[in-house]
Amino acid sequence: MLKRAESGARPKMRPFPEPFSTLPDLSRRMLHGLRKTMPPGLLPAPLSPPPLGRIGALEVRLAVTPREVKKAQKLRYKVFYEEMSAIPDIQTQVSRRDRDAFDAICDHLLVIDHDTITKSGEAAIVGTYRLLRQDVAQRFSGFYSANEFDLAPLIERHSGLSFLELGRSCVLRPYRTKRTVELLWHGIWSYVRRHNIDVMIGCASLEGTDPDRLALPLAFLHHHARAPGDWQVGALPGRRVAMDRVPVEAIDAKAALHLLPPLLKGYLRIGAYVGDGAVVDRQFGTTDVLIVLPVSAINERYVNHYGVDATRYAA
Repeated sequence: MLKRAESGARPKMRPFPEPFSTLPDLSRRMLHGLRKTMPPGLLPAPLSPPPLGRIGALEVRLAVTPREVKKAQKLRYKVFYEEMSAIPDIQTQVSRRDRDAFDAICDHLLVIDHDTITKSGEAAIVGTYRLLRQDVAQRFSGFYSANEFDLAPLIERHSGLSFLELGRSCVLRPYRTKRTVELLWHGIWSYVRRHNIDVMIGCASLEGTDPDRLALPLAFLHHHARAPGDWQVGALPGRRVAMDRVPVEAIDAKAALHLLPPLLKGYLRIGAYVGDGAVVDRQFGTTDVLIVLPVSAINERYVNHYGVDATRYAA
């Protein structure tokens, strides 16, 4: 459980580790050389976990090497900075990678297209999600979304439950199809089951930094998707933007839903709630809301559809 510091003192947290400091990043040439010179059976198996699911040529699994994480970061840069409105700092612009300290402590879910081979001879990474478990967040600097939302009361009220933060979701434009999204969700659900997760949280973004221009979708979320009772969570006081910008009787639900990004609509369909108050993220050119998705609230239809027993995703 994430607890507030006693008497105003901040709890001591471990610094972020060096990214993948314990994982070898062996090139194909090096592995080939080792296989030629070492006796059979002495070389460790390749760092390639079994896929979590597959549809045709598309596979979903976790990243296992620094190289794969870098490719996911490059994909995020392409989507967030080149296609959308994020503003890169000098380091980000030079590296052409969207990265931060949280990457080192997160698991990175990947969608890989085995029919598309890159110049390096590897299958292309076409989608990604960043996953941060509560037990890992507690050992370092907490959840990423705690920079925008006051998560501590929510987590304290549910101290017996295990939280998972979802973030940095993106898919390459040609792959923004139903089957890619389904594959990502199957991967997330497999991860949730594997780690006994009870609640998923994370920021969901609406394009734009002017809340008045986003008044209709924000008000729709406030009136029709706000988290109830014990699941309520608010934006940090210094960053909070009101969402109740249109009277409930004046909301055109169909028009509001049309303005919501597909990812956010997907969360709502599955059974997610939205926190109270939004936050403007000027670096990424977005207005963020907090998603709260208790596993117990997920519609059974979707549990069966994305569940680990769903044969349509058999790897």
